[in-house]
Amino acid sequence: MNRWSGHNFKVAMDESKATAGFFIVVSAPSGTGKTSICREFMKLCPDIRFSVSYTTRPPRPGEKEGVDYHFISESSFKEKIEGGGFAEWTENYGHLYGTSSRIIDHFIRRGGHLLLDLEPGGAKALKMNYPGGVFIFVLPPSLDDLKNRLNRRGETPEVIQKRLNNAMDEIKEVIWYDYVIINEKIDDAIDCLRSIYIAEKSRKERLRDRLEVFLQ
Repeated sequence: MNRWSGHNFKVAMDESKATAGFFIVVSAPSGTGKTSICREFMKLCPDIRFSVSYTTRPPRPGEKEGVDYHFISESSFKEKIEGGGFAEWTENYGHLYGTSSRIIDHFIRRGGHLLLDLEPGGAKALKMNYPGGVFIFVLPPSLDDLKNRLNRRGETPEVIQKRLNNAMDEIKEVIWYDYVIINEKIDDAIDCLRSIYIAEKSRKERLRDRLEVFLQ
């Protein structure tokens, strides 16, 4: 009898901690095109929701409260930390960023799907606290390409160098991610992200309740 058939298969399903609901975390060095990839991916997959993070940094031109971020004061952010309101939080470039634990719990319990845009530090904390997530790292085609993208932003040489140094540290974290997408052509990168999402929705562990009907 096949290892995954009959009684053995059902036991494996019962022992799984995963549920039908899950989240996808996308991380990338600054300037890699992560935001554009995620934005276009969500247009193709409207059933996945974006988890809006909290931050203490001020809004940039064009950013909207509750859409891009929840913008709060540092004191309010620290109150949420003390109250256990964040599934993960991190500091980046002098500002605090955090993911609401209530939102993640709500969607997972209801079988929903969430997309999170996180730095590697926050992603690692989330991986430790929430089993069953899908972690994806986006890389540029090369370091020279990343340098050129950052130069086109018009930032000072000091800021560009700081971002490059941070990028090198972040890229070292790729070893524990589940998937890697190399953003050489943005349409291909979007297709890769969509393909991962579709495949993850079909994992047998996530379909446990529906499969049990056939295993009675």
